[in-house]
Amino acid sequence: MTQETTRHPDIEIYIKGRTLEPILAWLEQRCEALEEVQSSGNTHHLMCTMNGQRVPLMIHERALGKAWTSLWFRSDATPWVRDLDCAEEASAALDTQVRCIVSGWQDGDDPDEWWRIEAGETEKITWRTE
Repeated sequence: MTQETTRHPDIEIYIKGRTLEPILAWLEQRCEALEEVQSSGNTHHLMCTMNGQRVPLMIHERALGKAWTSLWFRSDATPWVRDLDCAEEASAALDTQVRCIVSGWQDGDDPDEWWRIEAGETEKITWRTE
């Protein structure tokens, strides 16, 4: 299997079963700086600095049902080349399942094809939300 190596234009992962507090604690360790820009309900806009680059970040709690929190780095100026790179790191740091889209959302991609990362294992799955 050939791994995609093209840098994704942004990074989005879905974290299972973790509240905002441990996610923010991981981000505070991972980022040089983390500042809240605006919060409204379950949506939090932040600015993080990574490798000297300011990266807008959105956290959406309960993005998919009650279990999944979306973490979206809205820039390609992150240390991760692909969503999968970030998802693997987040899964290990937060000790939980993390999912991300298989590709960088190119025309013709299957939107139901996802990576599932948990306990150091990565597998491709079909994830359909109902």
